[in-house]
Amino acid sequence: MIFSFYSKHKHRIQIIAIVFLYFCSNSFIVDEIGRWWEKYSIPSHTYTYEVGIVLGGIGRIDPTLERIEFTNSADRLLKAIELYHKKRIKKILITGGSGSVLHPDDKEAADIYQYLKNIQVPDSDIIIENESKNTYENAVFSKKILDSLHIKKKYLLITSAYHLRRSVAVFEKQGFKDITPYPTERLAGPRKFEFDHLFLPHPDALSVLYKYIHEWVGFIIYKIKGYA
Repeated sequence: MIFSFYSKHKHRIQIIAIVFLYFCSNSFIVDEIGRWWEKYSIPSHTYTYEVGIVLGGIGRIDPTLERIEFTNSADRLLKAIELYHKKRIKKILITGGSGSVLHPDDKEAADIYQYLKNIQVPDSDIIIENESKNTYENAVFSKKILDSLHIKKKYLLITSAYHLRRSVAVFEKQGFKDITPYPTERLAGPRKFEFDHLFLPHPDALSVLYKYIHEWVGFIIYKIKGYA
């Protein structure tokens, strides 16, 4: 839009920009994109898994209150706790260190470990990996820990639905042969044909589309680097 004011094709560029913005903020269109990308569904079988691997990025420490504050992705942890109490998983592995350059000692997995203990999950059923800074390192360091514990049976990979494609590819590349994806925090809602959903632009659609674009870029980069 800014560029259009300096172009001789001012009106044409402005129309293109407005149409593009409308497209990206249309909830129906973004939901359709999500239904294509979030391809995994909840496993229909009732196996018991040795370990539920929960990917980080779900909380951070509030330095004022000195407690963990959860983000929208906390659904990953909530579903893992539910599966644990239903005896679908025997142990919970939390993988996630500090993604902050300025605060490298803020280890997310360690904070979640304390949270799980506070809600009466036995210490013996919690495994933490608190050195990883991204999905690739989640897989690499989790593999080392599980191999050292000689746990080589079925795993459940628990993360946000939009993040599963990249996560599954990375974990399989690192040698996880028997891993089942478990989607949480599904962004693509049920298909609706309501007027506001079909036609009115909404800022939430832009936010959701940003997450998908972030995943697409990340997936491509991981493919180029050989991580996935």
